[in-house]
This record gives sequence, C-alpha cells and structure tokens, in this order.
Amino acid sequence: MSIAKKLVGQTAAYGLSSIVGRMLNYMLVPVYTDAFLPPEFGVMSYLYAFVGFFNVLYTYGMETAFFRFANKPDADQRKLYSQVLSIILSTSLALSAIIMLLSGKIADYKNYSSQEQSYIIMLAAILAIDAIVAIPFAWLRLQNKAVKFASIKLANIVITVVANLFFLWFCREVYNGTFLQALRPFVTIVYNPDFGIGYIFTINLVANALLIPMLWKELSIFRFQINWEFLKPMLVYAYPLMLMGMAGMVNEMIDRILLEDWLPESFYPDHSNKAIVGIYSACYKLSIFMTLVIQAFRYAAEPFFFSQSSDKNSPQTFALIMKWFVIACAFIFLFVSVFRDDFGYVFLRKPEYREGLMVVPVLLLANLFLGVYYNLSVWFKLTDKTRFGTYISFGGAFVTIAGNLLLIPVLGYMGSAIATFICYFGMALASYLLGNRHYPIPYPVKTMAGYILLAVGLVWATIVIDIENWWVRHAFQLFVCAAFVAIVWLFERKRPLKL
Repeated sequence: MSIAKKLVGQTAAYGLSSIVGRMLNYMLVPVYTDAFLPPEFGVMSYLYAFVGFFNVLYTYGMETAFFRFANKPDADQRKLYSQVLSIILSTSLALSAIIMLLSGKIADYKNYSSQEQSYIIMLAAILAIDAIVAIPFAWLRLQNKAVKFASIKLANIVITVVANLFFLWFCREVYNGTFLQALRPFVTIVYNPDFGIGYIFTINLVANALLIPMLWKELSIFRFQINWEFLKPMLVYAYPLMLMGMAGMVNEMIDRILLEDWLPESFYPDHSNKAIVGIYSACYKLSIFMTLVIQAFRYAAEPFFFSQSSDKNSPQTFALIMKWFVIACAFIFLFVSVFRDDFGYVFLRKPEYREGLMVVPVLLLANLFLGVYYNLSVWFKLTDKTRFGTYISFGGAFVTIAGNLLLIPVLGYMGSAIATFICYFGMALASYLLGNRHYPIPYPVKTMAGYILLAVGLVWATIVIDIENWWVRHAFQLFVCAAFVAIVWLFERKRPLKL
C-alpha cells in the first residue's frame, strides 16, 4: 500500500467518527435553535466557552507527548500508557473535585440559580471523564485500531443525538400538543420544560460516562504507576503544548465571552448581549464543515507525520499533502459561503439566528488558515521545538484579544469574526516563515495562494452580483463552484499525485 493510500485510508476511518459523527451531532443545531431562543443558546455557548479552556488544562499536552515518546526507538509503549493515564487520572479527579466544591461560590459570583449551579457540577464531571478517556483513545490510534476508535466515537455521538432528539424534540412536541397527545401523560413523567438547557448537560454527562465501559479492554491493561523521573521528559515536552492549547482556546472561544461583556448594549438595540452571543455562536456552527475536515485530517496526520519523519522524501510528501488539503478546504469555503442562506434556513430554525449569516464566509476562511497552520506545525513537533508553537499561539491569542477589544465596539460580532481571521492568518504566516529556517519544506505557496484567492474572488462575485430570481441565483452559485473545480482540474491534471 502506498503512503498516499495509507493516509487516505486512516483519514477515512477517523473521518467516520469525526465527520460523520459530527454531522450527526450537527443535526442538533436546528433542534437547539428551534427549542431555545438566542439568549438561552447564548448561555449554553458562554458556559461551553469556559469548558474549552478546562479541556486543555485537564490533559496538559500529554496526549501528543504520548504519541511522540511512544514512537521513539525501543519505547515501552505499555509502560508509557500506564504512566500517562495514571497522572491524567490523578489530576483530573483532583481538579473536578475542586470545581465541585467551589460550585456554590462560582454560582453566587455569577448570580446563578441552584439549577445553574448543577450545570457547573455536571461540567466538572464531564471534564474529568473526557480527560481520562482521551488516553485510551490515543492508545487505539497508536495501535492503528481506527475502526474501533471510530465505532466508539460514533456510538457516543449517536447516544447524544438520540437522547437530545428524544427530550428536546419528541418530548417537547408531545408536551406542547403538536402530535401524539395520547403519549402526553407518559412524557410528563420524564420531561420537564423548565429544565431547558439542563438536558444538554445531563445528556452529555451520561453519554460520556458510557465511554468507560466501551473502552474497558483498553482500561483493563492499565496499571496505576507514577514515576516522576520517567514522566519528567514528557512533561517538559508537553507543557509548551498545553500553553499553546490554552492560547488556542483563546483564539477559538474568547470571542463569545468578550461579546457578552464588551459589546455596547446599544449596538444591537433589538437584542440583549446574551442573544447576540447566541446568534453569533449559532452562525459559527456553519463553519463546522471546515472544522470537520480539519479534525479528521489531524487525527490521521499527526501519527502519520511522526512515522514518516525519518523518510528522506518526507518534505516533498508533506508539501503535496498540504497542497491538496488547501484545495479541498478552499472548495468547502466556496461552497458553504455561496449557499450560506440555504444552510442558514435549514439549520438555524428561528429567523433571529439568521441575522448573523454575514459572518460565515469570514469564519470559514479563518478556519481554512487554521487548518493550514496545523499542517505547518509539523516542523516544530518533529524537531522537538514546541516552544515555537507556544510563541506563535500566544501571539495569536494576543491578536485575538486585541482584535476583539478593538473591533467589537465598532463592528459587533463581525468584529469578532474578522479578529479570528487575522489571528489564524497571522499564525499560519509566522509558522511558515519560521519553518523555512528550521525545517524547510517545499510548499507550493503561489499555487495554494492562487486557489484561495480564486475561491475568495468567486464568493465575492456571488455577493456583488445580486440576483433576485431563486432559480437563476442558485444556477449561478452552482456555476461558480463548478468553475473552481474545473480550474483546479486544468492546472493539476498533469502534475503528479503519487506521494
């Protein structure tokens, strides 16, 4: 099997859990936007913004460190697995216990009700479980057990989706008298409309807890052991990745937090700041099509890049992978951007949410450059110079915070979207320039830039050329997408595809 086929095969397998699984999960967006008004959706988004930071804190870079050290010659992979899982287990339980003990004080500080305090307790439990099962999942990836990895991930997603559909669609509709009135007495036993977004947290907790029996075989080979001398090199390798991850969360999540606290109340006179957070977060979901591809690619690419690092042709391999990654992402950016109104109508059920669709092309383009950055980051991971990743991520975090603080009062949530784009573009550029000095890879920069600019130009054309007739407009949108594919084919048909 060629290197290309191997990478494609692993990407497809992991994509089953990330792309298909996330797509199933994405079915919940219309459920949420139909069940909850923007202020309620904003509260959920606000809380989960903080969860993102804690997810990084709980694993503190040890998952990637585990991959790196397990791929070294003569590595005792099982010992590494037990050592890493032991320390993650210990710190996760301790952190969650602290959060639970402080939940009352946190609730008082935020003026939360007792029900909202329970959300904090559930989130603490979710965080601990997520961190603990991350290492068995990493073990599956290390052992190339992509099918089992994907099956368990998919099962978790299916449980989450089905439970959300049951409570937030089926039970809600029966309770409200939409259909099947004969079942209403039974539904009232399990469904309380006042519990609201509490169902989301409860379902996530139960679904995550079920991962433990699903991963029992991997957990059964674990033996609790902590040797600080053994773990010290891994911790030294990992802590810059943790700092980088925290900075990454600033880039990804801080806009929701700053929107609520920094947006002038009079900027959107018809909406509260919580509602604006809800609208922005819901529209951000439309960039998930880009995020899904990036995530699936990363699952396969990270172990792949490490395993191919000693190959003399690896720079050329990495360059070719990057080019086709950019082409695929540029097409996704183009397609979702030109059909954003249609996607908005399908997934954002209440019209209030669709007011923010203008941010979708900007956020898609931002995430495209985030994917480019992830590809470029191979140089500092393979050379063990992860500190450069920390510098770049912290620079991006500074740009994100400064950009949001400067642009939110002037442009509202569009300011947050633009700040996100500037951040990810700057990170990709910085990583490319530094990588050229420390680990040169012959990326076809002009070709990739040309395809991105072509996609941007075609999106701009669909915005500038305003066509009222639905059929003609959609025909034109399909034409520009086909034009992009045709141009790529014309330029790439004579270039080698084999790695």
